[in-house]
Formats: sequence, structure tokens, C-alpha cells
Amino acid sequence: MIGGQPIFILKEGAKRESGRDAMHENIDAAKAIATSIRSTLGPRGMDKMLVDSLGDIVITNDGVTILKEMDVEHPAAKMMVEVSKTQDSYVGDGTTTAVIIAGALLDQANTLINQNVHPTVITEGFKMAAVQASKVLDDISKPVKITDKDILVKMAKTSLNSKSASVEKELLGEISYNAIKNIAEERDGKYYVDFDNLQVVKKYGGELSQTQLVDGIILDKEKVHPNMPKIVNNAKIALLDAALEVKKPEFDTNIQISDPNMIQRFLGQEEGLLKEMVEKLKATGANVVLTQKGIDDMAQHYLAKAGIYAVRRVKKSDVDKLSKATGATIVSSLEEISEQDLGYAETVEERKMGDDYMTFVTGSKNPKAISLLVMAGTEHVADEMERSLTDSLHVVAAAVEDGKYITGGGAAAEEIAFNIRNYASRVGGRQQLAIEKFADAMEEIPRALSENAGLDPIDILINIRSEHAQGHKTYGINVFNGNVEDLEKSGVIEPIRVGKQAVEAATEAAVMILRIDDVIATKSSRGGSPGGMGGGMPGGMGGMPGGYE
Repeated sequence: MIGGQPIFILKEGAKRESGRDAMHENIDAAKAIATSIRSTLGPRGMDKMLVDSLGDIVITNDGVTILKEMDVEHPAAKMMVEVSKTQDSYVGDGTTTAVIIAGALLDQANTLINQNVHPTVITEGFKMAAVQASKVLDDISKPVKITDKDILVKMAKTSLNSKSASVEKELLGEISYNAIKNIAEERDGKYYVDFDNLQVVKKYGGELSQTQLVDGIILDKEKVHPNMPKIVNNAKIALLDAALEVKKPEFDTNIQISDPNMIQRFLGQEEGLLKEMVEKLKATGANVVLTQKGIDDMAQHYLAKAGIYAVRRVKKSDVDKLSKATGATIVSSLEEISEQDLGYAETVEERKMGDDYMTFVTGSKNPKAISLLVMAGTEHVADEMERSLTDSLHVVAAAVEDGKYITGGGAAAEEIAFNIRNYASRVGGRQQLAIEKFADAMEEIPRALSENAGLDPIDILINIRSEHAQGHKTYGINVFNGNVEDLEKSGVIEPIRVGKQAVEAATEAAVMILRIDDVIATKSSRGGSPGGMGGGMPGGMGGMPGGYE
């Protein structure tokens, strides 16, 4: 107000929250996100069913998948989704853990804010605690090599334990290890895993036990003509980015035919062009043709007559993988194709998987080109199996790349909490309050695991604190029998990267949200009032505080 007149800085309809109101609103929104996926944590966690606006269903307990599917609109809630996405892209697992820690940190910070502790003091304490937590993880970690099959398979099974795929964890754990061992490359004494070398193909209509690792590339395509050979040994493969069709003119044309014989000549000329294309391929010695484009019916006939196995409309990503695997050059013009452009594979074969036929290109030049065929009874189960296997593959890859592992089941989280409390007493000052709250937040992991398993969280926390006070660093919760025991002996282990990234990403998100004391939201460009978290939120989440578009 100046001279009794209001001064408008923001557009009409804009909303502004500042001070404590803004902080509490952001914290509540972020905590709501953490609460929504908390029940999915651990082997006893529950699944979520997500239904989008078109009625498509996703059933999963994978944290990042749930958050991606949710129609989140609140800005602070979106930051929590980013925590999950970052964890997924960098590690591939532990997405739920990261979000739960972030929510717990904000919950503990809220208590301090209500006690008039300044947010800057809290954020400083959290940062100091996060650095200390990373050191604790380094101290309790143990080395692992790519040759330590038993340890790496146990890690894969630990990841699979919390998924629907746990029914076949023995088989899938072995597959995860063998897949990573095949594609890992050693450079300067360190291993690197390039997931571009691994193709994952899912198919429903079979059983999970039929999931297999294939030495080569799988194409979800069948041969184009029934008279083509079903199997080709010593395959010489032509990879094309060109159509085996007569090219249509780019502009409108009219053909005037005055003599009936001209029709036959016209069709004969078209046939001759297609025959010439096939002859060019045959002349190179190719007995398999795989193209991204189409193949004319007449060209299919000539290819079948020549004994050439052909597949059309192959995805570009698959063609790129085939090029890597077989050593073939992708040719864009049939005029330029030569024998040198061909790739090699021991076998190209059409197999029936479920109700469909697929093409298997096996025994290729590059031994690192492998495929994972995921089988399941229904489409939704196949999707969830693929997500589960992707997580276990990334877990093994992270362990191979970093060469370190820690104990899961809340053991590492509790060891961090125990050490952080001792560290807080040495720091002193107001930051000590925040560091102690950081320790309390880390204990949210064993608390959530015990609650999801139907155990008493207070009894579990008392027991687990007692064990860690006695120096039992690998003791955590066995959710199957309800005991606090040595989980390293039980094989509940995970890569150090999962814990480190979860703590780091959660702390960064919490710090960023706590430093916000003013939220200015402009009016929605779509019109209509802003509305909480949007319609896609699971039950009970629609009334999120504060509406932002």
C-alpha cells in the first residue's frame, strides 16, 4: 500500500505463500509423496494399482514407476519425484528408500522449525550429517569382484526379494549375474557396464520360469514369407535402411494406357525392378535380409525362391544392436551394397514363443551382444517382471563398477544413525540438533520395513539399536521371521551406491525444500482453479495442500 492505494505486483489470480506457511505447505506436500509409497518398501511391501485417464493400468511396487505415473502438480512434490528419478537413472534401485529418507528428513526438520530453529541451521546440520553418513558407508563396506558370483547373485536376489519376481529369484538372480558378466568391459583395471549391449524383450503367454538369456539378438518379428527357410546356419546378414519396393513418385502422376498390352508391360517392368533388387542381394552372398522398411509381396516371393530369410519393419534400435552384434554395415541404398557390408551369425532362426513367432539371431561376432527374454502369463505381469529384472541387473552392475557392497534390511541405515548420534555430540552447537534429527530420519527405513512386515516397530528399533551399540554392524531386520539378525550371513546385501546415492539425493532435496520461504504461483494458463495434486493421485491424495499448476 502506498498512500492508501494498493500496488499490484503479481497478475490477478496469482497465489503467494511466504514464511512459515510456505515452508509447512512444501514440507506437507513432500511428506505426502513419501507416505504414498512407504508401504511398498521391502519384501513384505504392497503393490499399487495406477489407472491413467485412458483407463490403462499399471500394477507395481517400484517407487520410480509409481511416482512417474502419478499426476503430481505441487512443485515441492515434483522435487520428490525428481529424487526418485535421479536414484533410478544413477543406480537403478533404491528409489523408494531415497524418497522415504527425504520425507523423514523433512518431517524431522518440521519439528525443529516449530521449536524456532532457523532453517539455515537445519540445512547446515543435514549437510554435515550427509558427509558423515557417506564416510560411515565407506567404513562398513566390503570389497566385491566380478568373479565373486555368490555375492553378486545374492545382491540380485536381495533386489528381487521385494518384487513380484521373487518367486523365481534363484533363476533370475543367476540370469542377472550372467548378463552383467557378459557385457561388462574392463578398462584400466575398472569394470564398466554399457546397457546398450543388453536387449530386454518381454513376451506374455508363457511362464516366468521360461525367462532366458540369449547369446545374440531377439527380434519380435517373423519371416515375411512362409516358404522362406525356418532356420539359416552360417548366416550372412544384410542390414538395410531401404525398402524392397518400387519407389512411389513424390508428385502426382497420370499414366495414359491406350493398349491393353501396356498394362502387362507396366506390371512386368515393376516386377523386373523387384527381381533386380533381390538379385543384387543374392549376388553379395546374403542369405538373411533384415530391413527397417517394407518388402513388396513380389519381392517376398523372389526372396523365398532364392532361399533368403527376410524380416521387415525392424525397429531402428534393434538394427543398431544387430549392426554391433554381427558386424554388418547398415546400407541405405541397394546400389551400393557389397559382400563387405554383410554381418555374420551362426544361426538365424524363427521360434514360436507363446502365440507369436520371433526371430533369434544367435552366435554373433560380438560376444557382448546378448538379449534377455522375459516371459510371463499376462501383459501386466510381464511389465512388472521386466521392471524387477531391470532393477536387479542395475544392482549387479553397480556392484561390479564400484567394487563395494553393504548390508541391507535396515542394517546400513541403523549403523549410519548410530554413528551420526555419536558425531552430533562432538559437533555441539545448534547444528547438533539437526544432526541428531538426521539420525532419527535414517531410522525411518528399519521402521518402515518392520511396519510393512506387520512387526512392532518400537520393539524392532530397540533391538536393532542394541545390536549396533554392541558393534554388530551387519545386524538388520529379517522380515520373514521378525528377528534382528546378521543379514550378511542371510545374504541380504546391496551395492554401496544404492545407500550413498539415496542419502545424497534425499539430503539435497530436503535442503532445497527447507530453504524455500516464498512460493509465488501464477494463474493457470488452462483456466480453472489450481487443484492440489491432480486427478491421477492414488486414493486419499487428491486434497494435497496448496494448489499449483
